[in-house]
Amino acid sequence: MKALFNNKILKSEEVLTAIAHMPTKSLTVLMDEGFVLGLSDAEFMRIAVLLAQKSYNEGGCPIGAVIIENTTRQIIGKGHNTLIQENHPYNHGETSAIRDAGRVDFSKTTIFTTLSPCDVCATLIYMRGFSRVVVGDVTNASGNEVLIQEKGIAVDILEDQQGIALYTKFRQEKPQQDLEDWQGLSALKKGL
Repeated sequence: MKALFNNKILKSEEVLTAIAHMPTKSLTVLMDEGFVLGLSDAEFMRIAVLLAQKSYNEGGCPIGAVIIENTTRQIIGKGHNTLIQENHPYNHGETSAIRDAGRVDFSKTTIFTTLSPCDVCATLIYMRGFSRVVVGDVTNASGNEVLIQEKGIAVDILEDQQGIALYTKFRQEKPQQDLEDWQGLSALKKGL
């Protein structure tokens, strides 16, 4: 079967949305090797932001993540925050993408995350030994980049303005949901 997207296809918002929404294991049907090798870091971040938008549209926290294999640049995992949708307090964008990737050697991968990782996600990133982390928003949250770097993992900041605007909007609309996602329900009780 011939893949739908090849290196002649424009990497439009619609094309990247299809990649974001297609199950990871089915992506080889959608994209051939030439197309994948032509994806830039900014386009992988755009896919992560589209996953964040998916979460927001579902009523959740707008955080998404994409994991690629460094040599082939194939997407091996992707996900979005499902605190609200699945009633799951630690299924953040990063943890969701890691779960989607499964049992792989993460030292040969890069994770693109739309927001600076929380303590739990930063810990999981260095525990699994990722070689690189690309962060799309240090405007709305930051702090764990130094921790990740101290563990020997390369960190790049590639701020995505649409992702930053989306998280800013979410934080203004649902400050309690944002606080719960970062600190749990007990943090809401302290604020009352």
